[in-house]
Amino acid sequence: MNRKRRRLLLAAVDPMLEPGEQVEVTAIVGLSSVTVRRTAAFAAASAILSGGAMAVIPTPTPMYLAMTDRRIFIFRANPTFARPEEHLMTIPRAGLVRSKIKERVLNSSFVISSMDREQGLKIIFPLISRKERNEISAALPLAD
Repeated sequence: MNRKRRRLLLAAVDPMLEPGEQVEVTAIVGLSSVTVRRTAAFAAASAILSGGAMAVIPTPTPMYLAMTDRRIFIFRANPTFARPEEHLMTIPRAGLVRSKIKERVLNSSFVISSMDREQGLKIIFPLISRKERNEISAALPLAD
C-alpha cells in the first residue's frame, strides 16, 4: 500500500480506535464469498448472451484492511480515488483463527473465522501484498 492510501486509511480508522490501540498492519485486499462454480456459470452465460464476443467474470471489490492488536477494520476502497469510501465491518481479534494460506499465481488467500461461528471470511491478497499477508497470518492462530 502506498503512503497516500495508508495515510487516508489511518485517518479513517483513527476516530474508531480505543485508548492505547494502534494499527499494526494495513493492506489492500479482496473479500470473497463467490464460489468458483458460480463464477464459471456467470462467465459462460455472459459469453453465450453476447454471442461469444465477451465473457464477464465478477471480481471482488477492493477493500482496505487495518489490523490493530484488538480488532480488524474493513473499509470499501474507492476505485477511482485512494480514499476509503465506507466502513463495512469491525471484527474483534479475540477468538479469531485462520485457515492455511492458499498460494496462487497472482494472489493468495486464507479464511478467518471465529470459534463460535460456522461461516468465515475469505481474505484475498494480491501478489504485491505478501508481506502484509504474512504479518496478518502470523498474528492469527492456525485453525485445527
